[in-house]
Amino acid sequence: MRKFNIRKVLDGLTAVSAVASASSAAQQQQAGNRETEIQETLQSEHFQLCKTVRHGFPYQPSALAFDPVQKILAIGTQTGALRLFGRPGVECYCQHDSGAAVIQLQFLINEGALVSALADDTLHLWNLRQKRPAILHSLKFNRERITFCHLPFQSKWLYVGTERGNIHIVNVESFTLSGYVIMWNKAIELSSKSHPGPVVHISDNPMDEGKLLIGFESGTVVLWDLKSKKADYRYTHDEAIHSVAWHHEGKQFICSHSDGTLTIWNVKSPTKPFQTITPHGKQLKDGKKPEPCKPILKVEYKTTRAGEPFIILSGGLSYDTVGRRPCLTVMHGKSTAVLEMDYSIVDFLTLCETPYPNDFQEPYAVVVLLEKDLVLIDLAQNGYPIFENPYPLTIHESPVTCCEYFADCPVDLIPALYSVGARQKRQGYSKKEWPISGGNWGVITQSYSEIIITGHADGSIKFWDASAITLQVLYKLKTAKVFEKSRNKDERPNTDIVDEDPYAIQIISWCAESRMLCIAGVSAHVIIYRFSKQEVTTEVIPMLEVRLLYEINDVETPDGEQVPPVPTPGTGSNPQSIVPQSHPSTSSSSSDGLRDNVPCLKVKNSPLKQSPGYQIELVIQLVWVSGEPPQQITSLAINSAYGLVVFGNCNGIAMVDYLQKTVLLNLGTIELYGSNDPYRREPRSPRKARQPSGGLCDINEGTVVPEDRCKSPTSDVKDNSFSRSRSSSVTSIDKESREAISALHFCETFTRKADTSPSPCLWVGTTLGTVLVIVLNLPPGGEQRLLQPVIVSPSGTILRLKGAILRMAFLDTTGSLVPPAHEPWREHYEDKDEKEKAKKRRPVSVSPSPSQEISENQYAVICSEKQAKVISLPSQNCIYKQNITETSFVLRGDIVSLSNSICLACFCANGHIMTFSLPSLRPLLDVYYLPLTNMRIARTFCFTDNGQALYLVSPTEIQRLTYSQETCENLQEMLGELFTLVETPEAPNRGFFKGLFGGGAQSLDREELFGESASGKASRSLAQHIPGPGGIEGVKGAASGVVGELARARLALDERGQKLGELEEKTAAMLYSADSFSKHAHEMMLKYKDKKWYQF
Repeated sequence: MRKFNIRKVLDGLTAVSAVASASSAAQQQQAGNRETEIQETLQSEHFQLCKTVRHGFPYQPSALAFDPVQKILAIGTQTGALRLFGRPGVECYCQHDSGAAVIQLQFLINEGALVSALADDTLHLWNLRQKRPAILHSLKFNRERITFCHLPFQSKWLYVGTERGNIHIVNVESFTLSGYVIMWNKAIELSSKSHPGPVVHISDNPMDEGKLLIGFESGTVVLWDLKSKKADYRYTHDEAIHSVAWHHEGKQFICSHSDGTLTIWNVKSPTKPFQTITPHGKQLKDGKKPEPCKPILKVEYKTTRAGEPFIILSGGLSYDTVGRRPCLTVMHGKSTAVLEMDYSIVDFLTLCETPYPNDFQEPYAVVVLLEKDLVLIDLAQNGYPIFENPYPLTIHESPVTCCEYFADCPVDLIPALYSVGARQKRQGYSKKEWPISGGNWGVITQSYSEIIITGHADGSIKFWDASAITLQVLYKLKTAKVFEKSRNKDERPNTDIVDEDPYAIQIISWCAESRMLCIAGVSAHVIIYRFSKQEVTTEVIPMLEVRLLYEINDVETPDGEQVPPVPTPGTGSNPQSIVPQSHPSTSSSSSDGLRDNVPCLKVKNSPLKQSPGYQIELVIQLVWVSGEPPQQITSLAINSAYGLVVFGNCNGIAMVDYLQKTVLLNLGTIELYGSNDPYRREPRSPRKARQPSGGLCDINEGTVVPEDRCKSPTSDVKDNSFSRSRSSSVTSIDKESREAISALHFCETFTRKADTSPSPCLWVGTTLGTVLVIVLNLPPGGEQRLLQPVIVSPSGTILRLKGAILRMAFLDTTGSLVPPAHEPWREHYEDKDEKEKAKKRRPVSVSPSPSQEISENQYAVICSEKQAKVISLPSQNCIYKQNITETSFVLRGDIVSLSNSICLACFCANGHIMTFSLPSLRPLLDVYYLPLTNMRIARTFCFTDNGQALYLVSPTEIQRLTYSQETCENLQEMLGELFTLVETPEAPNRGFFKGLFGGGAQSLDREELFGESASGKASRSLAQHIPGPGGIEGVKGAASGVVGELARARLALDERGQKLGELEEKTAAMLYSADSFSKHAHEMMLKYKDKKWYQF
């Protein structure tokens, strides 16, 4: 039995005693004495907040690089992010502080370092030899804008081209500028009066490092002799240049141009191109030039020993191919393959067997970075198939509209989902292994399984294995396939309540133990799914239609009375379609011609083949009422032990028995109160016929609440004025005094003050801060459960908090969490013997045994937008209260387990993440994490057990974080290593005759040319050197106190991989001394300077 530890409980009880009424003082004192028995073990030192990993496709990618020896891929983005990918499961995310776009990335091949060039004209050197890469040096150009960088293999001198057409040279070791500069006016012919434009290409001749090829945007290319400091050859062309690539022998190069042409030049023939090719141009008769095409943005020229070279290019399509998708073209000998892509091409790289530019390249794959995808093409197989991508980059395949996170799931769940999901995989991939295979996995310190479920705008749901800080898709469910789809916009039904994405998922309710799944969609529809390993064909899809109406003066349904199902001719040919309603209608239009009794979507009336996995149990739709559209669902809950699903919106609440396929409860919110309604209701005003679009930006999470509402009795003017300042997109409930259902929780607890034993019930929370309790009278299990009705009745119990109710949970007398009752999963389609056994089974109830019930009590934990309360049951005394926020509001609150204990975790709109002990609600953590910048964060943020949380940080990426001190400490071990010790391949053999007569690769002593002794010092005003923070990505927001400081220091030591000696005051303040890093880098370079590369 779990124990908790409470400090100063009696003091706390004295402080909150005023909350309870005087008449219940004796009961409260009794409850207080009982509370002293619960010992809470969670303390503030158990909490620390830090980001763990980021999954998904890099949002708005802008740059690409590959280390051919380490086999690591780097992607830069327009927001300054850097994502590094090794073998599947080895990923890393870094961020440039400035947030400027990454325009180019260059690996120091096989050295564990990377140079990034940003749009704000800064260069950064990243150290990849630590698990969390960090910037060692930065260089800020003041007078010139960076346009292109080139770092030759095994060189420490980086060439930097600028918008002015000049080339500067940076020492990567010290990150300082050389005095050697190639000025544009010396590079081009003196007779040329016009500026050649920015530098768009720099590369050294593969066979002679002393010759530098410089491409200017205007069409001029210069071969510069570094030693003599003059141009050897100048190649001019009428069309602007986009890229240049060498043949490995250094005798030819190829340029791509803005008119869709490629020009191949012989190095020693600068007067005209050796060959001009228009890959996609229509060849006209009479020898005329082909029609111009779109620009060829990039070209690569790769050779093979055994055959023709590859010319690979992006762009260049003819202008008459309107609507054609972006293409990558692979020219090999006489064959030309045009590979269509789903999105625009940002960049591509050809992966080759050798890192040496002066050897046969032997290309084997092409990495294509698209606007929203990453594609790898196998060049070695006929037809150029793509590799199956093992990274979790398809989170955004359809925009994410909601997500849920589950930790410590049943052990058989992930294998079960994986087995049904394996059948969904596409065929036709390359048979080879994924070529990006660098790095090593971290040590798995977590033994529990984690699952993330994402709901999407197209109605799909994806299950992800998120165990041990990795992510892998398990299974995809398409909920839209149950509905008839309109082929075009003209055929769309006029009953739609959203302009787009009518199948978008709003809320997910899932029971991991029973595997029952329930979703609520934006078109006011609910679908219940049951998991099965067998394929079935459903002849008629079971469905219910519910008429949920907000009326003040017209009470539709008496409390607790079951509404008789009424057949409705207007709902199609489905004989099982029933509409529970008080006023039977004989058609889909009312007498005044308004739409009535019609759902927003039409369910298919043909047989539906359902593959193994999640299969439809029941479809429930809210219908139009007298011309008023159904309101979007704001809360949803399913319970497998009771066989019930319940959902609510701003009109009211409906409960359905999904086993008997009947509606048990259909009440307006006001009717839940009965005669106890504390609010003065205004007559309802006419509503708009349409609601906001169901697209990504407008879909609302069920727990998010209305901005303009009646004040609850405990609210004040300050709270009311704040609530009005909230974004109008938070909710679709308009500005009237409607009370929406915001939280639902099935449980087995005490429903009234006089109860002596717990019983099944439903707790309902509303946006006005009210909690109401509905009693459930369930028939016996087995066959009787399907024959006898479930009786539902409001209990009369009403509790109130300030702000909309977000979450509810229950503790037993020891302070342990009481999860809702559930039924263990079993195959639904089983033989007769199994069915007989099933009849004898009882649902798994986790309530106390009958012998304990009378003497023991429970505690209800209720979290609202503004406060949390712990209420003793059955006395209903508030024993603890915590005002979470006065000036903001809670977006997400979850009652979670951590370190064999439980706590309340909250995320506020002001960016604070807070945790509170239970049951005493002592603050344990309060950290400013991130402000609520958009609705995506509000809709997707969720906490789960064991100190885990996540949210959608961009439309394509999930950010995971932890609030557990233990996980923060173990994170270093769990993270994968990017850099591994790999021998650099041997340089290509020059051969006997080439060595004897020359003609092999010519080396260059760059130190002699670019060093300070030869070229002097660069102008100080040209660029400014900035020491990097040195190695640790600071742990953002740790728990306060000495323990947190020690933990951060320990983490810093681990990540640097070396012990820090005596810390000076300046070092302690900055975490890392820039000087020590500079010295470290210098020593490393000296150490390796005289070694052959293969000795490392």
